[in-house]
Amino acid sequence: MSRTVAVVGGGYGGTAVAKALESQADVVLIDPRDAFVNIAGALRALTLPDWAGNMFFPFDTLLTRGTVIRDRAVSVDPEGVTLASGQRVAADYLVLATGSSYAYPARLNADSMEEALDDLRQTNKELAGAERVLILGAGPVGLELAGEIKDVWPDKHVTIVDPAKQLLPGFTSEMRDDLHRQLDELGIQLRLGTGVTGPSATEANRAATFTATTTDGDEITADIWFRAFGMGINSDYLADGRLTTLTSQGQVSVTETLNVRGPDDILGHVYAIGDLTDVAEAKLAAYALQHAEVVVQNITAQLRGEQLTATYRPMPHPMILLPLGRRGGVGQMPTPDGPAVVPAATVSAYKGVDLFTGRFIEQFGPTAVRG
Repeated sequence: MSRTVAVVGGGYGGTAVAKALESQADVVLIDPRDAFVNIAGALRALTLPDWAGNMFFPFDTLLTRGTVIRDRAVSVDPEGVTLASGQRVAADYLVLATGSSYAYPARLNADSMEEALDDLRQTNKELAGAERVLILGAGPVGLELAGEIKDVWPDKHVTIVDPAKQLLPGFTSEMRDDLHRQLDELGIQLRLGTGVTGPSATEANRAATFTATTTDGDEITADIWFRAFGMGINSDYLADGRLTTLTSQGQVSVTETLNVRGPDDILGHVYAIGDLTDVAEAKLAAYALQHAEVVVQNITAQLRGEQLTATYRPMPHPMILLPLGRRGGVGQMPTPDGPAVVPAATVSAYKGVDLFTGRFIEQFGPTAVRG
């Protein structure tokens, strides 16, 4: 008798699980969007709208046997998923992969591919006409956005403001020094150790000249600003507690096998992966894909009547590949001898040139690429 695997969330980890298991079970992938979005490409899509279609891969090219339901989960219990439409999806195995949310344009607001492309084109027009750009947040998103802007418009004046006194804490000083050097070469102004007082009088992502006052009393005049901070966990559909109790950060507590911890016991047929979990590591697509591999191994074992053997342990050192446009960037990778700094050329070759587009052409097929 065929078993049903319901995967909630069609991001990096969810699509990988669905694709890998559809030959062994009846896979149902649930996502409100009409396409997988390679969010690693979002900031380039903003600056290069003719390229933007490359970040979308319609779900109908992903699965050959499985089913994709375009709907939003509103509740999950140990037996299945309740959708916003009222539909009920019963499942023998559940995989929660709903990820996280972030401010536009690092995450897109629209569920429709066409609407998302329209949003990006409109914001591109606003940005193109702005001479001075203010970015609030000097984390990876803010830094990458600044690099993409400078790559297309090297003469724009770009300022990044962040209350933190240090860039990318937790990474090696060697990598941070290289990052400062490249930002200086690009002419990106960093204002660390200060913030902006009060909400801006202008809307984010829209061109309108304004002057912001920093917490140390300086003034910054800009023509457009972007928010690059404030990640949220997409776990609202679990807030009713029918499946599990969320952590104080809104995450799902998991075991080493990535099984969900229920109110009373470990749920052996329910898994969570990616940003949704309480695994102590940075929230990166690469880790979500590693989580997916563990879950695929474990569900495969269960389908065969075998014991779970695959476990996940976070890497001892943080990892990052941070492009600064198509040619620059910094990186750090874990090795048996400790963290190793990755040069700009390697970051560019591995991520910066196409932002992983090639990987998803292999997964979805070349006809999925648009633009």
